[in-house]
Amino acid sequence: MKLAFTISRRGWLLLAVLMPLLLLFAWVALRSGPLAPVNVTVVQVEERAISPALFGIGTVEARYTQKVGPTAAGRVSMVAVDVGDIVKEGQLLAQIDPVDLDQRIDAAAGGSARSAALEQAAVAQIADATARVALAQNQAARTEKLKEGGWVTDAMVDQRRQELAAARASLAAAKANRNAAGQDRARLGAERAALVQQKVNLRLVAPHAGLVVRRAVEPGTTVVAGQAVIEIIDPSQLWINVRFDQTQSAGLAAGLPVRIVLRSRPERQVPGIIERVEPMADALTEEVLAKAKFSLVEGIPSIGELAEVTVALPARARTSAIPNAAVHRVDGQVGVWVIRGGDLEFVKVKIGAQNLDGWVQILDGLEIGEQTVLHSAKALSANSRFSIVRSLP
Repeated sequence: MKLAFTISRRGWLLLAVLMPLLLLFAWVALRSGPLAPVNVTVVQVEERAISPALFGIGTVEARYTQKVGPTAAGRVSMVAVDVGDIVKEGQLLAQIDPVDLDQRIDAAAGGSARSAALEQAAVAQIADATARVALAQNQAARTEKLKEGGWVTDAMVDQRRQELAAARASLAAAKANRNAAGQDRARLGAERAALVQQKVNLRLVAPHAGLVVRRAVEPGTTVVAGQAVIEIIDPSQLWINVRFDQTQSAGLAAGLPVRIVLRSRPERQVPGIIERVEPMADALTEEVLAKAKFSLVEGIPSIGELAEVTVALPARARTSAIPNAAVHRVDGQVGVWVIRGGDLEFVKVKIGAQNLDGWVQILDGLEIGEQTVLHSAKALSANSRFSIVRSLP
């Protein structure tokens, strides 16, 4: 009897110790363990006029780039400018060694003079042949009259006719020689003119005023026809080759104002305008390409420098709006977690335009004033217990 009482007393003591521990464990599990409510921050659906905007990254490029090079192969003998030089229209940039062009020009000139002499000789032959034709015609006419009187034979008449035909043939040959000599002289003259122009083209001059941005070769380098030796840009004609996400590019058009921030000048916003939207998009990166024109009052940015471009689109009508952080995709459906009657409910919504401040239009699915979950400590479900807090750590 005493032993049973002792065991019962020990059991009560053990139970008295374990019960607070069990209660403490349950309290911890419900407050901070897996059964604890999920901390969430909430936001109300507001009525706002969303002013959408596009944000893109681009690089500074020259609108017009002139690559100056020779029209024939040769060796560069001199380069007169360097990168960063400002050049004027017609200024000498580089010189290509003419090699044997001078000798070829002299040979063409000599051939042209020889053809001129042959042409003069052909003119003299024409004069001689013309005189022979006239003489042969007179002799043939007198022989015809003598034959009518029976003073000469038929053989004599045939001989005079043959002499007239031969004289006429000599005249035709002389005229042909003159034409051939004239054509040959014209051909050699054209060849000489082409060689002279080719020699002129070996002096590489600036086609317009601009800034030298690239010196591709050094003296002594052999270049081929069309190879660029010097590259010149017009520093007053710069634009940004900018890329925009295709999914956000609705409404992008030429003429829209933009704000440009260059990486070298992050503290300044440069105004600009969309010059054009490229008809060909980048299918690999799923981006739309556009050209943003701008101008700087002072300084020229580096070609290839990165720039941030923001395009302001026309404001939309006032509609329901929430921060885009509240929008989620659950099981392939776009929606938000709404607190209705103290419970969580995932509501499908139709979203519209959004601005760079993080607000998005809600075209269907929510009413103004409804309370939606903005952020949550972990993923939510319809059965999740939640606790509304001001902010999440």
